[in-house]
Amino acid sequence: MPRPPFRRLLVPSAALWWGLQLSFLNPALAFLLVGLFDATPTEVGVVLALYNASGFVASLVVPVWADRRGEYVLPMVASGVLTAALAVVLALVTALPPAVVALVVLGGPAGVGSSLLFAHLKNAGAGAEQVVRTRAVFSAAWIAGPPLATVLLGYGVHWLLAAVVVIAALNVVTTLQLRRGVAVGAPEAPAGPGVPWRGTALVAVAFVAVAAANSAAVSVMSLFVTQRLGLDVVWAGIVLGVSAGLEIPALLLLGRLTARFGDLPLVLSGCLAGTAYYLGVVFVAVGPVSLLALQALNAWFFAISAGVGLTMFQRIIPRPGLAVGVFGNVRKVGQVIAGPVIAVGSSTHLGYGGVFAVCAGLTTVALLVVLVSRRAVPELSARPA
Repeated sequence: MPRPPFRRLLVPSAALWWGLQLSFLNPALAFLLVGLFDATPTEVGVVLALYNASGFVASLVVPVWADRRGEYVLPMVASGVLTAALAVVLALVTALPPAVVALVVLGGPAGVGSSLLFAHLKNAGAGAEQVVRTRAVFSAAWIAGPPLATVLLGYGVHWLLAAVVVIAALNVVTTLQLRRGVAVGAPEAPAGPGVPWRGTALVAVAFVAVAAANSAAVSVMSLFVTQRLGLDVVWAGIVLGVSAGLEIPALLLLGRLTARFGDLPLVLSGCLAGTAYYLGVVFVAVGPVSLLALQALNAWFFAISAGVGLTMFQRIIPRPGLAVGVFGNVRKVGQVIAGPVIAVGSSTHLGYGGVFAVCAGLTTVALLVVLVSRRAVPELSARPA
C-alpha cells in the first residue's frame, strides 16, 4: 500500500528545515558577534574557533551515543531545541562571555542534528539513492538560506534570531514525525563488523584533500575574479551561484547512478572532474564565459564529494552515526587545511591562480589515495546489490 503524500514528503521536508536552520545561523555568526557584542576581529576568530571545536567533538560523541542506543530521532530533536535555545540566549545576553559559553555548550551539539538525519535514514534501511536525493534537498536549502538570512539582517539581527527559533521549532515537529514516517529498518543500529580503520583512514585522507581544495577555491574566488581576471566582484557571486545551482541536478542524477555503479567509480570521476576544473581555472585568461562553463565540472566534483562521499563513508563504517560523524569532521579538517593551501598557492608567480593549481594537485592525490584504499576496503569495489 503506497504511503500518503505527506509521508513521502516527510524526509525531504526534514532535510529542508535542517538545511535552512544551519544556513540561516552558521554563515551569520560572525556578523551576529559584531552586531550584538561589538566583537573585535580577533575575538570573532577565537569565538568561532571555540564554537567549531565544540562542534567537532559533538559530531563524534553524540553520533556514537546514538549508535549504541539505535536512537537517532531524539538526539535530532534535542539539536533543534538547543538551536532555539541558543538563538534565544544570543538575543537576550548583552556581553560576549555568556554568548561564548552558549555557543560552546549549546551551539556545538546543536549542529549535529543534520548529520544524524542521514544516520537515521541509513539505520531505517534507506539506500544510497535516497540518501543522495535527500542531500540534494539539503543543498537546495543552502542556496536559499543565506540570501534570506541577509534580507532579515537588513531589518536587524534579532529578526534573524527570531527566524532561527521558528525554523528550529518546525524542525522539531517534523523530526518527531520521522519515527512514524520512515517505518522500515530495525529498532536498533546493527552491530555489524568492526570498523576497517586502515581503509577508513585512507578514504578520510582522500576526502580531507577534496574538502581542502573545495574550501580554498571557494574562499579565493572573489579575489581571483577581481585581481586575476580584472572583473567586477559580482561575477564571483554569479560563478558560485551557477555552480551551486548545477549541484542540485547533479546530486539527483548521482542518486540513480550510485545505485547502478556504486561509490568508487563515481568518486574517481569526481576527482578527475575536480582536477580538470582547477587546471582549467589556472589557464582562464580573460572574461567570465570560460569560467562559467567550467562550473559544470565543479558542480559534478562537489556533488560527488558531498553526496557520494557520504554514502561511501556509510558503506565502509558499519555504524550509521559514527559514519556521518567521521565524514562531517573530515570535511571540517579539510576546511582548516584550506588556509595553508591559500597561503602557499597565492605566494607563487600565478598569484591566486596558484591556489587552483595546488587544488588540482590535491584532487589528484585524493584520486590516487582512493585507488590505493580499494585493497584495504574491498567493499569499495563491489557493486550495490
